[in-house]
Amino acid sequence: MNSQITPEILQKLTAIVGESHVFTDLETRNQYGHDETEDYVFPPAVVVKPGTSAEVAAILKLANAARIPVTPIGARTGLSGGALSIYEGIGLAMNRFNKILHIDEQNLQVTVEPAVITQVLRESVAEKGLFYPPDPSSQGSCWIGGNVAENAGGARAVKYGVTKDYVLNLEVVLANGEIIWTGANTLKNSTGYNLTQLMVGSEGTLGVITKIVMKLLPQNSHNVLMLVPFFKAEEACEAVSAIFRAGVVPSALEFMERDAIDWTLKFVDGLNVTVSEKIQAHLLIEVDGNYPEILFQEAEKIMAVVEQFEIDEVLFADTEDQKNALWKMRRSVAEAVKANSIYKEEDTVVPRYELAKLLSGIKSIGNKYGFQSVCYGHAGDGNLHVNIVKGAMSDEAWNTEVTKGIREIFELTVSLKGTLSGEHGIGYVQKNYMDIAFNATQLQLMQGIKTIFDPNGILNPGKIFPDQL
Repeated sequence: MNSQITPEILQKLTAIVGESHVFTDLETRNQYGHDETEDYVFPPAVVVKPGTSAEVAAILKLANAARIPVTPIGARTGLSGGALSIYEGIGLAMNRFNKILHIDEQNLQVTVEPAVITQVLRESVAEKGLFYPPDPSSQGSCWIGGNVAENAGGARAVKYGVTKDYVLNLEVVLANGEIIWTGANTLKNSTGYNLTQLMVGSEGTLGVITKIVMKLLPQNSHNVLMLVPFFKAEEACEAVSAIFRAGVVPSALEFMERDAIDWTLKFVDGLNVTVSEKIQAHLLIEVDGNYPEILFQEAEKIMAVVEQFEIDEVLFADTEDQKNALWKMRRSVAEAVKANSIYKEEDTVVPRYELAKLLSGIKSIGNKYGFQSVCYGHAGDGNLHVNIVKGAMSDEAWNTEVTKGIREIFELTVSLKGTLSGEHGIGYVQKNYMDIAFNATQLQLMQGIKTIFDPNGILNPGKIFPDQL
């Protein structure tokens, strides 16, 4: 690959998008050279901001001919380094693709460009009485294109699914500059290979997404939200599976360890939540629907389940303000951990019944290698975010022991029939753990798909695949 941008290439890029949309200054390159992944910075050699699919096509055609790496860059809220320009080259900043093109109220669909903020999309369709369920914690800043590229989840995945469950069709620019639609705007489609779902979660390694057609649901009118404090963290994990076995499917079921709550209460002003001294964990549980009487019955069922465990007084959110405060607390955990210490975040997921074993194992591994962890996540679908905090660890131990511990955590996760990432993707930081989840044959199949779509390897190189295949 050719990471150098010659004056001739720069001139051609300028001719495609205009001088005002090409940036070579160090400040802009650094700005687009990082995301929320720890402290990595990989500036592209040039930042280019196309405004149309045709411009993206022309850039990729040029880059492909010259063997220049191209990294699609979205809102830079990712946690796996998926948008980092590892090999410099062209940083393809998608900022100008920021329009909701059409809300189809007849078919409950929306056509949207990739740079639309997820929360803006959710609020825009809500005004029409429609519901887009995926709600990653970063929904106020992340873009829908990045959600598709990483197959993002969120709190309501437990009932409603993740991003892939809502993508019907995609306009994609291939590495050679060709523009294709991957599917059809239909709820059912068994016509050949599913190119749409192949693109979802591919992290910009197979093509550049320029338009997205997503299905929507009718908006529910009511919900009940409760915060359940547990004296034992493992029991909180055990309660998760028990709630489902009792016949209730919550719209959200979130787990927060004691430290996660404490740090968040210090980090966020105005949260009126009191935690008893001996509480180890909380479950934040929501049920939603259109009939309050049914929701109260479901809440009663949940209470009957959690009362079988050692719990403190359950907090029911009576007002919208209370509900918003509890959700603000949950969505602020990651920022609170980040503000407290240098950290590494892993995104494990197991069948929900195995959560207690996973949590216990993570703590044992931490004791073995001398690190503290703070765990929280979407317990309803078995997704646990493991934040390994540096705290008082020496730099040497941090750089050597933690890596060993992470590998053991992933080995434990896979042994429990889980996998390496539930919603953050693999990107740059997790790629060398892929051998835990996949054997050589599986990785070669994936590499073969990559080669078909991108024979010159220009699209987001250095991601997903381990350094040694």
